[in-house]
Amino acid sequence: MTFIEKLQELLEAHVPFVSVTVVDTQGSAPQNPGAKMLVTDDGHFFGTVGGGKVEKRAIEEAKQLLEAREERTHFAQWSLTRDLGMTCGGGIKLYFETYNCTMWKIVVFGAGHVANALIDLLIKLDCRITCIDPRQEWLDKLPQSPKLKKILTSEMPSEVESIPNDAFVLLITMGHTTDKPILLKILSSGKKFQYLGVIGSKAKAIRLKKDVIEAGLPEELQSAFYCPIGLDIGSNDPQEIAVSVTAQLLQERDKLRS
Repeated sequence: MTFIEKLQELLEAHVPFVSVTVVDTQGSAPQNPGAKMLVTDDGHFFGTVGGGKVEKRAIEEAKQLLEAREERTHFAQWSLTRDLGMTCGGGIKLYFETYNCTMWKIVVFGAGHVANALIDLLIKLDCRITCIDPRQEWLDKLPQSPKLKKILTSEMPSEVESIPNDAFVLLITMGHTTDKPILLKILSSGKKFQYLGVIGSKAKAIRLKKDVIEAGLPEELQSAFYCPIGLDIGSNDPQEIAVSVTAQLLQERDKLRS
């Protein structure tokens, strides 16, 4: 498969990635101008810009750009001896270009009946979803899609730090016992997501607000999340809840874009 075909594959799968191109070299360099490489969040995906220390540094630089989750371009020029510790001398100039980095990002804690129904609906939209759950059997029920990342972990609150600030975050876990530590971790971290919601009734919302105060957090954080989530439509059927929550997410997304 060619570089262009691989690039198109990532574009169509809505996977965030960086294209790295050698644009100039001086002296002894491991690749010629025009050499290309694709890098995803997982690291090297396709192609090469020379291997060894050059490629290792280029992958690190690309992953830093991906962490920013911005559509941007970037030039980097390195002395192979001074900057990379190579003995062959020479220099290299690389061009970095990010793709698919400003997509609508949605993170769902939980993979139960409602989460499954919600993700089945969201995956048809132009977004990228991460689902986090400690139960492999429930993660396995989710559709297979390059737009969906599944994370199996027994320590769901530990995933909070890796969530980008522009994400929409939903807590739809097994119940209050598992939602509470994730919510408190988010609120105490100082991270402010574009949307934060916890599934539950009005009674659960009152309990969660008490949890915020009992955790010693500022009183204003009681209103920093939605609970219940979704628009006031439909029944308690998981499919109808999924429709109401998706509608609210779209509504909040469009407010931010207007």
